[in-house]
Amino acid sequence: MKFGKEFVSQMVPEWEEAYMDYNCLKATLKNISKFRELNESAPMASTPKGSLKRRLTLYRAFSGLTDRQRGSPRKDEDEVILVRAAEGEGSEGLYQTLFLKPSEEGAEQDLVFFKKLDHEFNKVNSFYKKMVKEMIEEAAELSKQMNALIALRIKVDKVGFINLGSYGHSRVHMDVIHEIEMSNGRHLENGSGNYEEETTSRTSVEGFRPASLEILDHVKINMTTPETAMSTIKGLLPSSKSDPSFSKKELRKAEEQISIALKEFYNKLRLLKSYSFLNLLAFSKIMKKYDKVSSRNTSKDYLKMVDSSYVGSSDEVNRLMERVEHAFIKHFANGNHRKGMNTLRPAVKKERHRITFLLGLFTGCSIALVVALIILIHARNILYSEGRTRYMDNIFPLYSLFGYIVLHMIMYSANVYLWRRYKINYPFIFGFKEGTELGYREVFLLSSGLAVLSLAAVLSNLDMEMDQRTKSFSALTELVPLGLVIVLLLITFSPFNIIYKSSRFFLIQCAFHSACAPLYKVNFPENFLADQLTSQVQAFRSLEFYVCYYFWGNFKTRSNKCLESDVYKAFYLIVAIIPFWIRCLQQQKNVLQKFSFMKNIFTRSFFSVLSTFA
Repeated sequence: MKFGKEFVSQMVPEWEEAYMDYNCLKATLKNISKFRELNESAPMASTPKGSLKRRLTLYRAFSGLTDRQRGSPRKDEDEVILVRAAEGEGSEGLYQTLFLKPSEEGAEQDLVFFKKLDHEFNKVNSFYKKMVKEMIEEAAELSKQMNALIALRIKVDKVGFINLGSYGHSRVHMDVIHEIEMSNGRHLENGSGNYEEETTSRTSVEGFRPASLEILDHVKINMTTPETAMSTIKGLLPSSKSDPSFSKKELRKAEEQISIALKEFYNKLRLLKSYSFLNLLAFSKIMKKYDKVSSRNTSKDYLKMVDSSYVGSSDEVNRLMERVEHAFIKHFANGNHRKGMNTLRPAVKKERHRITFLLGLFTGCSIALVVALIILIHARNILYSEGRTRYMDNIFPLYSLFGYIVLHMIMYSANVYLWRRYKINYPFIFGFKEGTELGYREVFLLSSGLAVLSLAAVLSNLDMEMDQRTKSFSALTELVPLGLVIVLLLITFSPFNIIYKSSRFFLIQCAFHSACAPLYKVNFPENFLADQLTSQVQAFRSLEFYVCYYFWGNFKTRSNKCLESDVYKAFYLIVAIIPFWIRCLQQQKNVLQKFSFMKNIFTRSFFSVLSTFA
């Protein structure tokens, strides 16, 4: 793969506008190359060979009558560009390239190239500097949260405060916080925005003032994960508990949230490091291309400036990554380096050849079964048989359930393919456990497998001939659709680690939270699932028909009186309303969550103002 395509494929979609426009600069180099080719071919076409040889001799440089000036030419004559910092207000940190040979033929296009090159480099450098500043601020905030977490651990676990005394208390804090602090403590920020080592000695315990347990007086654990139904009900009732003590459950919740925050922060740092590496490599590539096209040696001077710039010389990202790794390994992996790094840097999920093989096998079998079904219908002349109406009224609605499910899964696999194609981080958006999200191949494999079972069941249940003596069909074949539904439900709710257990349980959890929308916090997965359920009204009605057909009807004679029942007609409407009712309850829950959030902000602001005046 060429570098241009590789460069585009590794871009972070949210930062796409901040990357160097490699294709634009490459197009400018092509124009320079075409211009030089035209200028070189023009004199050759109009000048005779002898005249050209004579002209080259006449224009050959005169070396003088003595050997005094022989040797390497002056450096000023070899210099083509001069890179310097731009002067003027508002141009701090910007670079400008001066082309030192403007009188040469075609120099206008060289000037255009370097102008675009400077614009792209200044854009990359400014964006990187801004993002590093944001990372440093976020690291400082995470450091404060880690201080609160450590104090919470000490208070909940009660690590020997009675025996430690004041010296031991400070010592515990010093050993722990000194290890995890990211933006303060060991490194102080100087005036230029960079970090430098602190020169003051911290060997004395008395000189170190760690975060005390009083920080917990201002801490409130905010449960951002879905609450239980009981917690929601308790939240609606007045509580008389005023003790601000913390429990082990709240400690685990805080540890989980800080762990997720550190992993996401580390992932941002990795993306920012990749951004810097890709752009530096792109500038190196484009300058080498320019040297090749122009037959000059300018890349050395320009890349020297790139290496000395902020994006080329800054080391803040690497240092932040090292501190996050050290903090995460010690406090969330029990000092196990391999376990901590595997969590921070999960291995890329490999595409298995077995999945591709089974996907092709099931897809081919599905196509073969469809062809066999068409041939069988045509050979038996089923479309004109006497039992066709009875089949369409009783059997076809049973199998339509699987048709809706298979079609929905195929559409979802197409969505996953497009999400991956356009680099949408759907595992993070949906909240899937790392490494357990299903790709489009896995989803399409499940849909094709269900399609094979459904089509095989249709073929086995296509008998239109009734026993003339008993006026009934074979009970075994008539129970095939019900058996297929039972098998599908058993697989879905199976507790064994088969057929993507994590994804199945995640779906069950989301469905349960959606059904109990007023009692659970509504997140994006629940919203998305409820939207999908509103498109599956006919599938729910097919399930209702299963109950009516096999429990109230006579499946052996393929007859039912469902449409004559008032109860069935009532539930026919109720089943269609349920998905939309769930979505409506979710919207009400969202409004209540926003109202509660605004109430908390107002309360905190009010008490902050009171404490200020107090």
